[in-house]
Amino acid sequence: MRIALVHDYLTQYGGAERVLEELALLFPDAPIFTLLYDEAATGGAFADRVIHTSFLQKFPGIHSWYRFFPVLMPLAIERLNLSAYDVVISSSSSFAKGVLTREDALHICYCHTPTRFAWFDYKKIAGHSLYPGFVAPFVPLLLPYIRLWDRMASARVDVYVCNSYTIAEKIKKYYRRTARVIYPPVNTKLFAPEGTGEYFLVVGRLLPYKRFDIAVSACTALGLPLTVVGSGPELATLKRIAGPTVRFVGNVSDARLVSLYAHAHALLFPQEEDFGISAIESMASGRPVIAYRAGGAREYIKEGKNGIFFDEQTSEGLQAALAHFATMTFDPSVIRQSALIFDRVNFRTSIKTLLASTLATRKK
Repeated sequence: MRIALVHDYLTQYGGAERVLEELALLFPDAPIFTLLYDEAATGGAFADRVIHTSFLQKFPGIHSWYRFFPVLMPLAIERLNLSAYDVVISSSSSFAKGVLTREDALHICYCHTPTRFAWFDYKKIAGHSLYPGFVAPFVPLLLPYIRLWDRMASARVDVYVCNSYTIAEKIKKYYRRTARVIYPPVNTKLFAPEGTGEYFLVVGRLLPYKRFDIAVSACTALGLPLTVVGSGPELATLKRIAGPTVRFVGNVSDARLVSLYAHAHALLFPQEEDFGISAIESMASGRPVIAYRAGGAREYIKEGKNGIFFDEQTSEGLQAALAHFATMTFDPSVIRQSALIFDRVNFRTSIKTLLASTLATRKK
């Protein structure tokens, strides 16, 4: 049986790419098909894999400008040749689920989210940092076409898997499909409840919807130390509003990230996230999470045990939560225990079981 993996584009290394990395370890002989590939931007995580890219890879400077070509993505993903494969597993936040497979092939999609910029509030998701001012007004004009294609492409999937019950509800709403929840993998063994709290922490790609501006503004207003891990188009904006207690460390190695988690007071999580691997990594380090009460965070944060919520997605709302947090104590061992169910071993077992049961059902 020949298996292929498909991913939207390998131009960064975040939660979706960590899922793909686990799938690649689970299926070591499976090639990876993707729209674009940048080995340096993915930290060499897939350097030893056979990777097939689309015709977009040949465009000069495409790795910096690929967000300008959403209309070409459907055509590019459909031209990837997967006719030789019996099983296709796509890791998709947008276009990968639209690959064309053989009629008798099994297509399982691990859906991180229905396409954000197509179905959700475009301005909230994209902001102004992703597109220059002269381009941004025209992007919404493309959305009807993207929505039509996305809905059509969603029907090509045989089995949907997703990363949270929050996303399962969105898949049902936008694609009219049911999805099984298999939480994304976290290598919990990397992290440990060591060290003492020295600063607050945010971790992730610096994108508008992450709302790291709330964390930066709140810690600046309160004079609290904040360390920002990650890079992205919001960096300039965040630096502009940051006070002297905020430091930006960019992308860091896994070893450095482990240390940063271990010495944090807590992870600040001001975004509405599909799931939120950084929150689980913080919990695996015995560090609580201060989260906006929305999205996947509601499924694993237990108020007063491994974190707290705030209900107003503003700097003032987070400031109130930080003041409340200062009056609380947490048990690092209890926090870590709540993260262990998300270990990568459970993810691998669940994916293998799903594949075996689906193939067995198809043979009957």
